[in-house]
Amino acid sequence: MEISISPHLCSLFPQFKIGIIRYHDITVGKSPQMIKGRLQLFQESLFFDMEDKNVTDFEGIKEWRQILKKAGKDPNRYRHSAEALYRRIKKQNYLQSVNSSTDINNFFSMKYEIPIGIYDKTRIEGNIVIRTGEENEAYIGLNGRSNSLHNLILLSDEKGAFGSPFVDSERTAMNGETKEAIQVVFLRHSITMDEAKEMTESLMKMFLQVHGGTAEIEIREC
Repeated sequence: MEISISPHLCSLFPQFKIGIIRYHDITVGKSPQMIKGRLQLFQESLFFDMEDKNVTDFEGIKEWRQILKKAGKDPNRYRHSAEALYRRIKKQNYLQSVNSSTDINNFFSMKYEIPIGIYDKTRIEGNIVIRTGEENEAYIGLNGRSNSLHNLILLSDEKGAFGSPFVDSERTAMNGETKEAIQVVFLRHSITMDEAKEMTESLMKMFLQVHGGTAEIEIREC
């Protein structure tokens, strides 16, 4: 399975970079208490940190808002997933544990202030292209709604779009039967390649600690 970045996206964002982790023979289930505890403590700490700060004061949140805007999406209408998490926490509407995969995804998304997606590899067909959405392109998201993808940065395979920094599709969602997965880290464009690799490796190590299996990473850039 090849993963490529479209020339159009690179023309918009010459510093575009993305972390990719491929997992094999993993076991997804209930989160261990260690993950639940870290998720809860981080949210509580973040809530107090935001008492005298706006969500958009955080550098990662701000940068991804600017990326969405430059791609052609109104960041006030289409808030990327990390910003959506921060806004929930500011209202003290803390995330509850979902499963081991989702919980780790949410934890690192909040920690790094960036969107992160994870997908069941067996539900992806053919190669993956990272591009911007076309007019009238849409999919049913994990939010249960049809979501417009026009001008949104997204992931697509031979069947069409399946993931984005905004909301992922139902089609490639993880579940308790998932054994092979691909995790995509929507990195900040302003960080160095060394920083990008360090962040992606940190995520991979915790994921493997909880889910077992093996993995390899790569950082793709324009």
